Amino acid sequence: MHDTLELFTSIYRNLTNAEWINAHYGLYLVMFIIFAETGLFAGFFLPGDSLLFVSGMMIAMMHAPFEAAILNLIYWIVLLSLAGIVGNMVGYWIGNKSGHLLMKRPDSFFFKKKRITQAHEFFEKKGGGAIIFARFLPVIRTFVPVVAGMADMTYKKYIVYSIAGALAWVSSMTTIGFILGKNEWVIKNLDKIVILIILVTTGPVLFKMFFGRAKATPTTEK
Repeated sequence: MHDTLELFTSIYRNLTNAEWINAHYGLYLVMFIIFAETGLFAGFFLPGDSLLFVSGMMIAMMHAPFEAAILNLIYWIVLLSLAGIVGNMVGYWIGNKSGHLLMKRPDSFFFKKKRITQAHEFFEKKGGGAIIFARFLPVIRTFVPVVAGMADMTYKKYIVYSIAGALAWVSSMTTIGFILGKNEWVIKNLDKIVILIILVTTGPVLFKMFFGRAKATPTTEK
């Protein structure tokens, strides 16, 4: 058990190490991680944002499958986006199947059918923006597809926004890494940049969780 945990920790630490990624299936490994983070419950902890940034840096150094770096960037943006789209499809399917099963069960303390109905109404009215925005939020991007599936959001609508979100997320994060990939200062301070990316992407979520909840708490006048 200890050896397994140590192996898992070692792999996680190296997920933003370009040399380690290159030695372990390269960007095809990144494709699998993006799929897992956006489609599987167990992938919520994976560092998709910083991983895409590092992938962009790696692409800037590549000369395959094309000689021109910009063609390699487009090639990998398409593949990585596809991994994110397929991941979202799997997440939606899991949520849709489990949601339909839950709707057949009677209400309980932990589950109310009206919550599913309310979620359905939300995703039909405003869910498109939530699908796109969720791509840029760690943890949230793992669970939103599942919730959309449970809420039975119209699949055609869901998949359109899912594709738009994947392209926006992957292209922006990867392109930034690609542009800065050959900058000597960036290479030397990659660890700090990764931490900054994590703070920037998780900051809005944490702010909403703590300060948004505080605002929502009613106050009583004395």
